[in-house]
Amino acid sequence: MLAVTATSLRRVVRDRTALFFMVLLPIVVILVIGATVSNVTEFRVGIVGAVGAVGAVGAGQGLGTDLVADLVAELDASPAVQARPHGDEAAARTALRRGELDAVLVVPAGTDAALRAGEPVTMPILAAGPESSQQAVRSAVAGVVADFGSRLMAAGFVADSLGGTLDERLPEVTRLQDRVPAVAVRTETVDASSDFLPFGFGYSAPTMLVLFVFINSLAGGAAIIQTRQLRIYERAMAAPVRARDLVLGETLSYFTLGLLQSLLIIVVGGAVFGVDWGDPLAAAALVLVWVLVGTGAGMLAGTVFRTPEQAAAIGPALGIAFGMLGGTMWPLEIVTPAMRAVGHAVPHAWAVDGWIEVLSRGGGVLDIGPQLAVLAGFAAVLLTLASLRLGRRLTA
Repeated sequence: MLAVTATSLRRVVRDRTALFFMVLLPIVVILVIGATVSNVTEFRVGIVGAVGAVGAVGAGQGLGTDLVADLVAELDASPAVQARPHGDEAAARTALRRGELDAVLVVPAGTDAALRAGEPVTMPILAAGPESSQQAVRSAVAGVVADFGSRLMAAGFVADSLGGTLDERLPEVTRLQDRVPAVAVRTETVDASSDFLPFGFGYSAPTMLVLFVFINSLAGGAAIIQTRQLRIYERAMAAPVRARDLVLGETLSYFTLGLLQSLLIIVVGGAVFGVDWGDPLAAAALVLVWVLVGTGAGMLAGTVFRTPEQAAAIGPALGIAFGMLGGTMWPLEIVTPAMRAVGHAVPHAWAVDGWIEVLSRGGGVLDIGPQLAVLAGFAAVLLTLASLRLGRRLTA
């Protein structure tokens, strides 16, 4: 059994194409999808009417020489905003439509004089994209503007009460604000949990683990077909070797390859992309049971397809189709209930549900018990069918 396993593993290691699909391609896909669906942490905001304002004064210094420059500098210093001055509103709108900007803040002419006079100023914010993104960028800009406006009001009040000018009192108010303890406001949703995987690499890493372990297992069925065509099994059976030893050897080789690929994705996801895999015991249970599912599927493919070319061509296509149905490329929560039910006819959906429970809800082994049970059932059926079919072919 161990000799068969070692031989199969050496064959894969020497196959550069197989190594590409097992090692390099999953990492590339994780990187691309993770970068595509990452959370936006800094909004690109074009500032119209304040060209050259960024960098004119230090952020938050409140020097008062140019209030608009102070405001734009504070916007740029905010961790949620990246200020980009534009001299032409039409050009800024074009950049917004092209996706080069997330929003445009229009600073009307005479804003500096109006602020010094204590008059209200309206600065429109132009945003595009989903409503949630528009609300987020509006909140980020409005928070900085509100903070700046409160300092202006305080400086004006001090100037009116104690004398002096706004330019003189604004630095004092700014320094005082830095020393006054801030009141933190925390928002928490009670008794609610997310049904989606985390954004970014926290989404792409576990779903690509599910997808590629299954796809590469199906494509690996070509190795069993090649072994049969070369009559290696027949020569092995001529020796005092039992058919079940050969079956167990092939099973162990598929299981080892799936486990190694899973560990590679976990290590790279955690070390390079910063993925938090949740409860270690629950994550290990999901990986092991999913590798068993892939092992059964790969061995069954080796007994169903007639040629290695069929296994290499049809196997990945089936794996991608099952992955799409099972939610490895998009959450099943965004599809209709009927499609969600159809998706749970394949094991991928149950594996993704398990990762959702572990990563989004902090679940443990007991929390993913139903998913593990269903996946174990899939694994048992696939492994049984594959073992019986391969054993029958060996003894026929």
